Amino acid sequence: MIVYEYPFNERIRTLLRLEDLYEKFKFFVQQDHPMQHHVALATIFDMLEVAGRADLKSDLLQELERQRQTLLGYRMNPNVQAETLDAILEELDGVSTALVNAQGKTGQNVRDNEWLMSIRGRTIIPGGACEFDLPSYYAWQKRPADQRYNDIMNWFAPLAPLFDALGLVLRLLRDSGGAVKMIAVSGSYQQMLQGKVYQMLRLTLDEEMGAIPEVSANKYMLWVRFTSQDGDLKPKPLEDDVPFELTLCNF
Repeated sequence: MIVYEYPFNERIRTLLRLEDLYEKFKFFVQQDHPMQHHVALATIFDMLEVAGRADLKSDLLQELERQRQTLLGYRMNPNVQAETLDAILEELDGVSTALVNAQGKTGQNVRDNEWLMSIRGRTIIPGGACEFDLPSYYAWQKRPADQRYNDIMNWFAPLAPLFDALGLVLRLLRDSGGAVKMIAVSGSYQQMLQGKVYQMLRLTLDEEMGAIPEVSANKYMLWVRFTSQDGDLKPKPLEDDVPFELTLCNF
């Protein structure tokens, strides 16, 4: 099965983009080759671009606190497992505390590092980080892999609380909805939302079908149309019925 996600607002879109960058970063930083560590470092620069919104940290703190208050309301519910609830509340408290204690603007440690900023300025240019452009960076890439890894993780460390927070927020959001089986007749599906606000859509379908969803939505209506790819990978409308699972997520 393959899962597609569609954000309903800019805030969730930003969180999903940062999550995607974080997954890329975690993969490349664990590798050993200098080129792979170059991608990991360049991904930190991309994170700073996306996370540049000054209110992202406060948005996450407010959301974590709102989730905490909501979960506290379940304490007296006999149908809720107390141990599971306490574990989630403890995680919320830990993530919130770490984010509060993260001083300064997100990624300020990287912005204050003139050497890193010189690399960032060159990576914007296609092929701009060659050895003759940045000999000091080229020399750093020749250092042992474990030393490069430690350097990159030290540069990333002040960003870690932000990514722990957004990871928890997205996990709670994904868990908030229940999957419902649907069928897109002749490759198209519409649903009236009747003004109800959702944060994100999750769509699950069989990968072997070769169906690709294209989603458009507002607070009144959701529309999904499926396409497929031909030999040159150009999308074309899919006329077959497509069974899928739909999850509408909202805190």
